[in-house]
Amino acid sequence: MDEPILIKTLHLWLHLNCAAIFLVATNMPLFMIKRLINTLSKVGLNAFFFLMIGAIFLAWLQPSLGIAESSLHLPAIAGFGVSVIFFFYGAKLSPESLLSGLSKWRLHLMVQLSTFVLFPLTIIALRMIFKDYFSTNIGLGIFFLAALPSTVSSSVVMVSIARGNIAAAIFNASISSILGIFITPLWMSTVLGKSQTGFDMGHTIFQLCLQVLLPVILGLFLHHKLGEWVSRYKKTLGSFDQTIILLIVYTSFCESFSGNMFTNFAISQIFFLGAMMLTLFLVVFALMYQLSVWMKFKREDRITVIFCGSKKSLMQGAVMGKVLFPDQAILGVILLPLMLYHALQLMVGSTIANVMGNREGETMIEREGEIDQ
Repeated sequence: MDEPILIKTLHLWLHLNCAAIFLVATNMPLFMIKRLINTLSKVGLNAFFFLMIGAIFLAWLQPSLGIAESSLHLPAIAGFGVSVIFFFYGAKLSPESLLSGLSKWRLHLMVQLSTFVLFPLTIIALRMIFKDYFSTNIGLGIFFLAALPSTVSSSVVMVSIARGNIAAAIFNASISSILGIFITPLWMSTVLGKSQTGFDMGHTIFQLCLQVLLPVILGLFLHHKLGEWVSRYKKTLGSFDQTIILLIVYTSFCESFSGNMFTNFAISQIFFLGAMMLTLFLVVFALMYQLSVWMKFKREDRITVIFCGSKKSLMQGAVMGKVLFPDQAILGVILLPLMLYHALQLMVGSTIANVMGNREGETMIEREGEIDQ
C-alpha cells in the first residue's frame, strides 16, 4: 500500500474510533437513536444523503477503482443501470393518469417555465455580473443545474405530504423529464459550444434519446403488463435507483480526484457554494408561490407549483453530465453544485412540506369540529 492511501486509511480508522468512543461515552439508548434517525429523515437527512457523502469519501480514498480504465468497468455498469431505471419508470407511468392531468394547462405551463426558463435566465444574469466566478468549472456546474429538468420522486412525495395536487405533480415531473432531453442540451450549447471543442448537440440529444427516452417509451408500452409488478416491488426498485445514482456519483468523483480537479479547493468554497444554492432554491420557491397566488390557483395547485417548479433532478444531471461532458475528469466538479442543491432541496423542502401538511390537517380537523357542532 502506497503512503497516501495508508494515510487516508489511518484517518478513516481514527474517525470511526472517535465515533465509537462518543457513542459508548454518551451511552445513548436505542430508542433515542431511532428517534434521531426519524427526525433527520423528516428534514431530508436520510440514509441516501449519508451514503452519497460516503461515496464521495470512498472516491477520495481510492479513486482508481471507479475510473473508466479500471478492470471493474463501473462507469459502464452505471450507464446500463440508468437505462434500466428509465425503463421501469416508463412501465410505472399510467397513460390514463397523464391524459387526465392535461386540463390544468396554466399550472403545467408555470412549472415548466420555472424549470426551463426562470432558472437558466437567473443564472445567466448572475454570469453577467460575476464573470470570473462563473467562468470556472463550478460556474459551469451551476448553469448545468439551472438547465436541468425537475426531479420526479421527491416532488411527488413532497406534494403528497403537503396535501397538494398529486396528479398534477406526477404529470409535471414526467413531462419535465422528457422535455429535458431536448431543452437541457439546447441551453448547454450556448455555453459548451463556445468553450468545449467537439461539442455536437445533435449527437448529444441522440445519445440521451437512446439512453433515456427509448427505455421510457418501451416501459410505457408495457405498462399494462408490468405496471402492477413495478408497483408491488416499488421499494426494491427505488433502492436500485439510488444504488445507480450512488455509482454514478462515485465514478464521477473518482475521475475528478484521479485528475486532481479538487486540488487547492478550499472547504470555504463549498460553504459559499452551499449558501448560493440555498439562496437560489428559496428565491425560486418564494417567487413561484407569489406567482401562483397572483394567478389565483387553489391551495393544492399552489403546492404543486412551488414544489415541482423549484426542484432539480440529480438522476437526470448525472445521466446528462456523462453525455455532455466527454472529459469525465471535470464531471465530479460539475455535479458538485447539483449535489448540494439536491441535498438542500430535500432538507428545506421536506421541512416546509411537513409544516404545510400539518397545518392543513389541523384546519380540516377544525372544520369537522365546526360541522359536528
